[in-house]
Amino acid sequence: MKQTTPFVITISRQLGSGGAFIGQQLAKKLNIDYVDREILSKAAKQLAVVEEDLESRNEKLLSFWSSFFHINGYAEDYHLPPQMNFPFDREIFDAEADVIEQIARERSAVIMGRCGFHILRENSNRVSLFLHADISFRSKRVQELYKLSEKAALEMITKNDKERVNYIETFTGKKWTDAKHFDLTLDTGKIGLDKSTELILNYLESI
Repeated sequence: MKQTTPFVITISRQLGSGGAFIGQQLAKKLNIDYVDREILSKAAKQLAVVEEDLESRNEKLLSFWSSFFHINGYAEDYHLPPQMNFPFDREIFDAEADVIEQIARERSAVIMGRCGFHILRENSNRVSLFLHADISFRSKRVQELYKLSEKAALEMITKNDKERVNYIETFTGKKWTDAKHFDLTLDTGKIGLDKSTELILNYLESI
C-alpha cells in the first residue's frame, strides 16, 4: 500500500466478530489512529446535537412511527421523546460521511463501520475489510463482553444484524455481506482474533 499520502483501513463487522479488537490492534501495530467514537463526536457537533443522544441512532434507522412524527413535525405538539426531534437519518449519514472523508484526507487511520467501505470507495489508498464469524463464536463473545445470557446475546446479535443490514442497504444500495464490496473478508471465528490481525498485516504488506 502506498504511504506517501494518508492510507485508510475501513472495517465492517458483524457484532461479536472481534472487529473493534482487531481494529485497535491494527492501529497500534501500524502506528495510526483508531477512529470510532471520534466520528460520532464530530458529527454530533456538526449537527448541533448531544453526542450521547446521537449514539442511540448509530448505524440504525428511525422506526416507521418515529419517522412519521419527525417528518410531520408533531414532536413538540405531542411531547414525544427528544430523539424523535433529531436530524433525519440522511442528515446523520451525510454528517458522518463528511467526517470520514475529512479524516481520510488528513491522516492515516482505521475507521470502524458507518459505511466507510462505501464512502471511501473512490479512495485509492483505502483497504476495506469485512469481518464475520459463525453464530456460536459471536454469541460467546457477546456474552463475555456484555455479561449477558446466551438468549440475550442471541437476541442482541439478531437485532444488530437486522439494523445494520437495513442501514447499509438504505444508504449504499449494497448487500452488507457481499464479499465483492471488500478487499478482504475474514471468518475471525475460524482462525481467531490474533491470527486474523496477523493475516491482515501480511495482506497490507503484499499490496
